[in-house]
Amino acid sequence: METFGDVTVDLSGGHVAEVEMHRPPANYFDTDLLAGIVDGIAWADGRGCRAIVLCSEGRHFCAGMDFARSNEARSDAIRTLYDCAIALVDGPLPVVVAVQGAAIGGGLGLALAGDFRVGSPDSRFAANFARLGFHQGFGLSLTLPRAVGHQRALELLVTGRRIGGEEALRIGLCDRLAENPRAGAHDLAAEVAASAPLAVRSIRRTQRSELTAGFAAAVEHERIEQLRLMGTDDFGEGIAASLERREPRFSGN
Repeated sequence: METFGDVTVDLSGGHVAEVEMHRPPANYFDTDLLAGIVDGIAWADGRGCRAIVLCSEGRHFCAGMDFARSNEARSDAIRTLYDCAIALVDGPLPVVVAVQGAAIGGGLGLALAGDFRVGSPDSRFAANFARLGFHQGFGLSLTLPRAVGHQRALELLVTGRRIGGEEALRIGLCDRLAENPRAGAHDLAAEVAASAPLAVRSIRRTQRSELTAGFAAAVEHERIEQLRLMGTDDFGEGIAASLERREPRFSGN
């Protein structure tokens, strides 16, 4: 077991390493947490691991960034956070994400940065940015259409609606469902790790080439739009409504 801030890496699974976030219950991320994930995967790669299970402690996989409380979310420091997202997408090993509970906003972006997702019938997914009054981030402009298609991605982004595990599996947002997503993710990662490792890396590079080539440009555009919209009245209203657990009253300003 090795620790990288609030991230641990467990190598007891042989060729499969478990990289776990420890910020329960919602596992909100910031630059430090994402950097811990990137460093943990690199460390596991250097010790002969062939696949990663990315998981989290607590009730939910990840609720993204806490825009109501994080100073990082309200400044150009978001560029540094997205640099970590780029490094994660460019990482050396296939990543199977175990989604228990919710993957919301940037948490959905984090899940889609992996290669595969295993949820449960009770898992929930939402790209809720428009409900907060601003633009999607974490590369969802690119990764979400790759997973579910352009038209479905547009609908999910502009409505911000939440979907369950069964629908996520049906539309391609999840690859498998299991009553225990972590155990299911380990099963899938073990299948990947049983294949020839050089072949897996080669196939993965080919299949992800469009993603890795376009991800940096996607997150830079998202960052600019997010910073612009964070200055609007609607963003303030969206955050307030979220904190107060009520419907937002957007004015278009």
